[in-house]
Amino acid sequence: MTFSIFEGQESNQIIFQFKANSPAVKFKLTGETDGIFMIGGDGLLYCTKALDRETRAVHHLQLAALDSQGNVVEGPVPITIEVKDINDNRPTFLQSKYEGSVRQNSRPGSQELDPARNSFYNLVVSVKDMGGQNENSFSHTTSVDITVRENIWKAPEQVEITENSTEPHPIKITQVQWNDPGAYYSLVNKEKLPQFPFSIDQEGNIYVTQPLDREEKESHLFYATAKDESGKLLAYPVEVHVKVVDINDNPPICPATTVFEVQENEIVGSSIGYLSASDMDEANTVNSILKYKLVDQSPKVPSDGLFLIEEYEGKVQLGKRSLRKQDNPQYNLTVEVADKDFQTLCFVQVHVIDINDQIPIFKVSDYGNMTLPEDTAIGSTILVIEATDADEPFTGSSKILYKIVEGDPEGRLEVVTDPQTNAGYVTIKQALDFEAQPVANIVFKAENPEPLVSGVSYNASSYASFRLTVTDVNEAPVFSQRIFQAKVSEDAAVGTRLGNVTARDPEGLAMRYSLSGDKRGWLKIDSVTGEIFSAAPLDRETESLYRVRVVATEIGGSALSSVADFHLALTDVNDNPPRLAKEYTGLFFCHPLSAAESLTFEVTDDDQQSLWRSQFTFALGRESLKNDWQVSKINGTHARLSTKHTRFEEGVYEIPILLSDEGKPPMQGTVSLSVTFCQCVEGSCFRQAGSHDGIPTVGMAVGILLTTLLVIAGILAVVFYRMKKDEGKGNVENPQSPEAKPLRS
Repeated sequence: MTFSIFEGQESNQIIFQFKANSPAVKFKLTGETDGIFMIGGDGLLYCTKALDRETRAVHHLQLAALDSQGNVVEGPVPITIEVKDINDNRPTFLQSKYEGSVRQNSRPGSQELDPARNSFYNLVVSVKDMGGQNENSFSHTTSVDITVRENIWKAPEQVEITENSTEPHPIKITQVQWNDPGAYYSLVNKEKLPQFPFSIDQEGNIYVTQPLDREEKESHLFYATAKDESGKLLAYPVEVHVKVVDINDNPPICPATTVFEVQENEIVGSSIGYLSASDMDEANTVNSILKYKLVDQSPKVPSDGLFLIEEYEGKVQLGKRSLRKQDNPQYNLTVEVADKDFQTLCFVQVHVIDINDQIPIFKVSDYGNMTLPEDTAIGSTILVIEATDADEPFTGSSKILYKIVEGDPEGRLEVVTDPQTNAGYVTIKQALDFEAQPVANIVFKAENPEPLVSGVSYNASSYASFRLTVTDVNEAPVFSQRIFQAKVSEDAAVGTRLGNVTARDPEGLAMRYSLSGDKRGWLKIDSVTGEIFSAAPLDRETESLYRVRVVATEIGGSALSSVADFHLALTDVNDNPPRLAKEYTGLFFCHPLSAAESLTFEVTDDDQQSLWRSQFTFALGRESLKNDWQVSKINGTHARLSTKHTRFEEGVYEIPILLSDEGKPPMQGTVSLSVTFCQCVEGSCFRQAGSHDGIPTVGMAVGILLTTLLVIAGILAVVFYRMKKDEGKGNVENPQSPEAKPLRS
């Protein structure tokens, strides 16, 4: 437990009363008692003299409950006493004059200081306690001389480190320096590298601790900090930039075998394709400039040198003549790709294909009419189209690509070509929309990836069409968002507008709004506009976030509906009076009192709690009680009820307590504490039976017991008599056969 007590208060102040369970009979207090804190046999923790915060601000104690043999049976439990300050000391400067210095740019606000213009300042500094806001506050002044010095805590110039260095590491790369000796330097790995390759010593020298690889990371950014001996930053950290300088340590990289196609009638100089190699060294430097060289052609039929390659671009061209497939259908080329230090061999296949002198021709030019509902699933195949091409199969001259050239501006359809059959599968790429385009006249074009030979062009045979009609599907209304949110104070008046929801019907039908799940009946909604209002008083303590569902239903059509969520957050107002935090029963003091007694109680309320709330005031509920009782505040939530004398009679006393909070508006409540004054046996309340109303005396109890026993004896006598009589009757009726009849019940 933690208690806060102001310093300088009167002695013998009761702090709290502890209670322990049997067999505990006494308490033991240890820790930083300083001879001030004591614990009574009845569990009362109190201080014997005034506290002084300047001597000790916090006392750490331990409390244990002991049995009659001195053994610990409960605890020890920690107790913290926080000594709260009062203004009882005048602020005093330790020196009549102070001298100091500041470096330019070393502190926030010091950028304006310039030792070249003004290197010395004399200040008179005044100090006031209590924030200077009280006429009883104390004050003091002193003189401060400040010298402005040039700042040397600066970011170093960018460092360049050559990658893959073979020198012994670590290697010093730069240095930072604080303005005064004694600073502690460290580096901050801003980029969170798993292995940070830099370090700093306590002279401010920065080192690279291992070789760097530019291909892994081409630059590094980290921070150097200077701290005092307590670990506090002396100034802002400075950035350290490191650039890793490239060396040519990577050979060119070739792709997998590159395949080109060339028509047999293409002219000399025609581009066949580009060979694209790469180099991991730094781009746009001499280390990554690649040169291409054709080193072999196979077969050399009808001659060698049929192909050329551009030295720096890697463009492959026809070098001598047009090719004929009957001479050779495929050529294998070997290309050397080199940077200034490395060479790599790349491989290229050139397939000679039939000239593209045949255009694709649709088997059907008009695929007729098709009607689809607008909710047809995306990805559905709605039509198969097909064209043929008489060029060489499975080449770029005969491969067919289908394009939609008219009727689909939104790109709702696409055509995918089967590479084996050249059939085109028309599928839905985006949802159809009756409202946007109920009818579409679609035109397809079939073409080849290879260019047509000169004199041949696509004509009407390469085009086909069909008419797509989209039918309307009654769609449910669509909300503008899935969750609508609003916030209002819980004391908002009935009828307050809280927010509104919006939805639209794709078919343009009118809609009506309604609420679902409004279990408390707090809300109502305008069925036309979607505005939501409060329909009853709101209560944050009942439900701080109220969730309902809003239903939008179209009027007419199929009366389809959609649902969205509406979340109403209620902010707190002070509308709950303070109350006891728990039920206090069995409160008693041992009679007769040898000294004033006290007990503590805790108060809360049901409003939203915060760090600055939960501050309650306490008072007796009746003026007439003030001669016998007093209520004193311990902290914002706890108070102490104490007797003011020892002259109480045995009995039960009902003590009303008036509680107030500090809310806006403030709330009050009255609670009652029932305290019994009774004789005690071994620390427990004991009252003689005769003194309790409704409980019989010992003589009365004995009389009741004897009467009960006599009644039981009479009942047993009657039972035995009847049993004996029934047995005699049975023998007379059938003396020869006692087992002829069943026993009577």
